[in-house]
Amino acid sequence: MQFTLAEIWAHTGLFARSVIFTLAIMSIASLVVLAERMIVFRKARSDSRNFAAKMGAILAKGDLSTAANTNLGKDVGHLGRVINSGLTAYRISPNNKDVAVESVARALERQAQREVQSMKRGLGLLATVGSTAPFVGLLGTTMGIVNAFQLMAQAGSGGLGTISAGIAEALITTAFGLLVAIPAVMAYNFLQGWVDARAVDISESSNEFLDVVARHLGGGAHSSNAA
Repeated sequence: MQFTLAEIWAHTGLFARSVIFTLAIMSIASLVVLAERMIVFRKARSDSRNFAAKMGAILAKGDLSTAANTNLGKDVGHLGRVINSGLTAYRISPNNKDVAVESVARALERQAQREVQSMKRGLGLLATVGSTAPFVGLLGTTMGIVNAFQLMAQAGSGGLGTISAGIAEALITTAFGLLVAIPAVMAYNFLQGWVDARAVDISESSNEFLDVVARHLGGGAHSSNAA
């Protein structure tokens, strides 16, 4: 027997093949999640940047009334949805400054949590594939070695040559498990890092927006007292 993938596959048993098929499905699922998240993240980043450029010019003037009534469409990205939730809370908040600021802060926090949770969708599958694929492959290896020793016992002869084909068949499942797990772990770490970075961006933008609201309401209160 030549130790090529074709020869090894031809001599693999039903259990080993089922393990390899399972690993193939896990690999495809992780690749689909990676591709989908990359497309979603790229669009979200582009939409958020466009929203920040347009809304930032309005908020820089401190004109919250105009900002609250400005409709920039649905494609505003994660940042736009968070800030829009704050603008909505500001629009319906009472005249009391402390109550209004607290209401806006809670609205920003709630939407930020929703956005971060939405961005994490699918990452659990990558983590599961990355952590379980080596064990699935190891299961195939363990059963393959057991079968190899059973064949050796049935043949009534020993030696490495007798069980070399069975061991090669067994070890190939571990190799497949590692080939599936390594890209899944790398993809998970990359996407998780992206989500963490966007969570920081959302937090900073929310705090900046809250400062604008506090200054605007504080200025309005001083004007009313002066009048």
